[in-house]
Amino acid sequence: MIPEPPAAPVSVHRGARHLRTQLDEVPAVPCPCGQARRGFAVPGNELATIHLVDISADARTHYHRRMTEIYLILEGEGFIELDGERVPARPMLSVMIQPGCRHRLVGRFRIVNVAIPAFDPADEWFD
Repeated sequence: MIPEPPAAPVSVHRGARHLRTQLDEVPAVPCPCGQARRGFAVPGNELATIHLVDISADARTHYHRRMTEIYLILEGEGFIELDGERVPARPMLSVMIQPGCRHRLVGRFRIVNVAIPAFDPADEWFD
């Protein structure tokens, strides 16, 4: 008898009144900023998502019409551009980015991004 291969990691667990995720087990997907691991991106959750994002040096300026994002920089140094203004960025800087604010990180970073409401790829806009 051939043993079955191990199951793929489950990235979201549902409880009666909670969701939990192990972000480092969520598969990374390409995004305009680099690579994102999108936690809580499951059917039925429209409240919020949390992303572990590895930012490329060539992140694209973008904005959202509905979504607010909260960035928490974990690693890296460079700048964050907010509506054309460059602000120095380093670990533990946190920024709340409201709808309509054109933004990007300049440099290589690892961040946590909380998206409210939950991330929707149809709400990413580029000039």
